[in-house]
Amino acid sequence: MTQALKIIPTALLEAYKKSFSTTVQQHFEELRESEISNENFSFYMSVSAVFSSKIEGEDIELDSFIKHKRLGVHYQPDYTQKIDDLYSAYEFAAAHVLTPENLLRAHALLTKNILHRSQQGTVRKGNMFVITDDGKMEYVAATPDKVAYEMQRLNDDIEVLLNSDLEFDEVLFYASMLHLVFVKIHPFEDGNGRTGRLLEKWFLAQKLGAKAWFIQSEKYYYNQHQTYYSNIRKLGLEYDDLNYNQALSFLQMLPQSVML
Repeated sequence: MTQALKIIPTALLEAYKKSFSTTVQQHFEELRESEISNENFSFYMSVSAVFSSKIEGEDIELDSFIKHKRLGVHYQPDYTQKIDDLYSAYEFAAAHVLTPENLLRAHALLTKNILHRSQQGTVRKGNMFVITDDGKMEYVAATPDKVAYEMQRLNDDIEVLLNSDLEFDEVLFYASMLHLVFVKIHPFEDGNGRTGRLLEKWFLAQKLGAKAWFIQSEKYYYNQHQTYYSNIRKLGLEYDDLNYNQALSFLQMLPQSVML
């Protein structure tokens, strides 16, 4: 890749490549859609929607959601609607090219029952803080005057990467970096984590093909959610002072998820 990136850090790329196991690509090539999937239902898309939602605290089980989507079992709307919305966003992403406009449309879909319509698919205009359950400040995101500019730089980098010839390990490196930089910008009022994980998978699918949707990264992140959040926190408390040299442990999680 010859064109310089604007916001995605590359300093860890060589260290990442040295730590990358060749068996990851072998496992990726062996991925197959589940036999219970059909033209109207994807098992692995359900896995993505359920476990990405569970990371955000949604109380739903994969078995129940599959019965709901595949067999038409009816539950109370509060139990399934947010996961239905995220599933729809994954379906949308699988059918569309990754562009800035489509990323906003995906966010609007997945926040249909989370945010007011005026905030769906709309970059925030207010300050954003991440607070722990016990009331401590965990992270201060990009200030409102910087969000649009930082997202433009990220979108420019996505375009460059989509048009670059990347090796398999480089695709996973940049997918994880897009995920991480996106959640650090924290461009929306809510739904940032869900959108960041979808962006990661979407980029993988654009570069590696539809098989990427079978990677159970969201399930892995949920099963390791304490480590997942710890690795994100390692970069620092405030957006302007983030140290992406501390990101290697986060970047190494995606290859591990391919091995599931």
